[in-house]
Amino acid sequence: MGQTASLDNLLQFATDLAAEAGAITLERFGPRLDAEDKSDGSPVTEVDRRVETFLRERIAAAFPSHAISGEEFPEKPASGPGPVHRWFVDPIDGTRSYIHGVPLYGVMIALEIDGAPTLGVIRHPAMGETVAAATGLGCHFNGARCRVSGTADLARATLLSSGQNFDTLGRSDAWRRLRAAVGMHRTWGDCYGYTLVATGRADVMIDPTFAVYDAAPLLPIITEAGGRFTDLTGQATIRGGSGVATNGPLHDRVLAFFSRG
Repeated sequence: MGQTASLDNLLQFATDLAAEAGAITLERFGPRLDAEDKSDGSPVTEVDRRVETFLRERIAAAFPSHAISGEEFPEKPASGPGPVHRWFVDPIDGTRSYIHGVPLYGVMIALEIDGAPTLGVIRHPAMGETVAAATGLGCHFNGARCRVSGTADLARATLLSSGQNFDTLGRSDAWRRLRAAVGMHRTWGDCYGYTLVATGRADVMIDPTFAVYDAAPLLPIITEAGGRFTDLTGQATIRGGSGVATNGPLHDRVLAFFSRG
């Protein structure tokens, strides 16, 4: 099997798996689901753990030698010779939305091969939406090819964020200036914001703090949709601790606000 066919099969596996995991989340989806606080203050539910367990078991059964890294449990290391394949899973990105019955949460799956982010899938179960991409295969939204917007004027751009906690990083002035420069700012955040950028429905999405399992699907998704994904320093990495996704033409102008502090 050639490289393209193999990657296509891996992407189909991840897409199908995300849909199955998403169906599990819908069994308990509704307002005011019980949650507990983790050590970092973020919420977690028994559904988060159940879904991550499901994802890990399915990946391990299909690819025993592959590493698996996720939000709720320790990493399973890779084994055997050959390229290192590392799966990243986030069972419910946007748990705060999930426990309040807000449908913007998602299941995220990514694959890194020898350190290169290679494929990403985001499934929004309550919305019936899936965005999926792999290197060289394009980005697809519900099975149809999708692309970022063509917005070139920052004053006409739609800016999204998961929150406004830029003050904790000493970036509050930069964030205030950016919000004043764009046409519209909304907090349609977490992974749904990146889906909106990849499908051309928004122009910029920013997270000042980011875990690697949050970022891993986004670099292939945004890149294959024709946009750019970096951290706040402009590095195209999933390990930068922050995330900026744009349609491309706006990227350097957005980053310039943060380079000024």
